[in-house]
Amino acid sequence: MSSDNRETIPAARPAIGDEEIEAVVRVLRSGRVVQGPEVAAFEEGFSELVAGRHCVAVNSGTSALHLLLLALGIGPGDEVIVPSFSFAASANAVRLTGADVVFADIEPGSFGLDPAAVEAAVTPRTAAIMPVHLYGHPAAMDKLMPIAEKHKLAVVEDACQAHAASLNGTPVGAFGSGGTFSFYPTKNMHSLEGGMITTADAEVARTLRLLRNQGMEQRYANEIVGANMRMTDVAAAVGRVQLTKLAGWTEQRRANAAYLDAHITAPSVTTPPVSEGARHVYHQYTIRVRGDRDAAMAKLTEAGIGNAVYYPTPIHRLKPYWEPDQKAGRTWDLPETERAAAEVVSLPVHPSLGADDLERIAAAVNALGENL
Repeated sequence: MSSDNRETIPAARPAIGDEEIEAVVRVLRSGRVVQGPEVAAFEEGFSELVAGRHCVAVNSGTSALHLLLLALGIGPGDEVIVPSFSFAASANAVRLTGADVVFADIEPGSFGLDPAAVEAAVTPRTAAIMPVHLYGHPAAMDKLMPIAEKHKLAVVEDACQAHAASLNGTPVGAFGSGGTFSFYPTKNMHSLEGGMITTADAEVARTLRLLRNQGMEQRYANEIVGANMRMTDVAAAVGRVQLTKLAGWTEQRRANAAYLDAHITAPSVTTPPVSEGARHVYHQYTIRVRGDRDAAMAKLTEAGIGNAVYYPTPIHRLKPYWEPDQKAGRTWDLPETERAAAEVVSLPVHPSLGADDLERIAAAVNALGENL
């Protein structure tokens, strides 16, 4: 409860309704619960979000990244350029292939990879670029794709927070060599847990299907070394229901964000900018706070406004990356990354917010005033 005895507005609220529950029960009663007709139907439906690309469902967004990198032949000796301002899974997937992570700085507005920083980071060992469409805002794909083409690099889109986002009319997940999505419960849509890989290349799609299923298409006829990263039909059934609701939820998120944009006026706060041609889908509504961020968050919490920092520690400063880099004498110059990690706070923007909730959020932020 907040100090005024009103319920706290949660930063995120997973949606699980009667339709999802009925879909799960239907699948459980069918007896077809793993990698069956529901998964195939979910893949077909999701393809409409990514300009008709092949879609391969897996058990998580991290698995999606990992398998896509493997299917593209990324491995030991290769380098992949990744933003440090992201969830650790972005870099972890690269490390799991045996390739090396090269961190590049971000743009201050979109929080996506800075194309100039990417260009500067390319070496003879660079095999791929991994743009992250962070918080639901598309990365600068119009500038990153020409860099990739110039240097003959694969482009692995981490669209795990950006279902239905687009840039200049092209949906995320439909720009690069492949894209990846997450269906974790707090995402814009979910399947309880799961992920999706998108690609325009039929051979890559077939390799992905082999990799997710122990390397086999026909039972006991293993063609390559694979893993068990299949999606269950239970998860796919939930995803199919959520897919029918995504458009409405997305417009509600965008409307909620527009309200906050118009009503947050605190001088100490910067609301999230949107790049020209970008369709932001607001997985998070992420402001920047100038001054004492901890004090600002404490005031928001006291007012009953859920809030969180995604991500307080850039990946390059996390132990699995920091310690090896220190031993190797490697340092990263990422000023925009460091600044973002010190300033960002995400506020509620989910579609279950009502008018009173939005008024409370804006009022609490405006009460932060000018000096923190």
